[in-house]
Amino acid sequence: MAAIIYTLCALTAFACALMLLRGFFATRHRILLWSGLCFSGMFINNVLLVLDRLFFLDTNLTTWRLLAGLAALLPLLYGLIREEE
Repeated sequence: MAAIIYTLCALTAFACALMLLRGFFATRHRILLWSGLCFSGMFINNVLLVLDRLFFLDTNLTTWRLLAGLAALLPLLYGLIREEE
């Protein structure tokens, strides 16, 4: 059951990133770019979670997951602070 939930979370983050980046390329609204990059990083974070919990049981990927989560939030934080509209 956990495998299904982890996989659905990863697929949801991927779908959000895809729709946000597609919206950015259509409208050129910069907040869509920063949000799309954030969700791309969240997708990577969720993929690392799936790998950590389901495939590499003897390896701890917690540090890498936390770094991916931090890297995912940085573009959105930058966009919210620096961009003006």
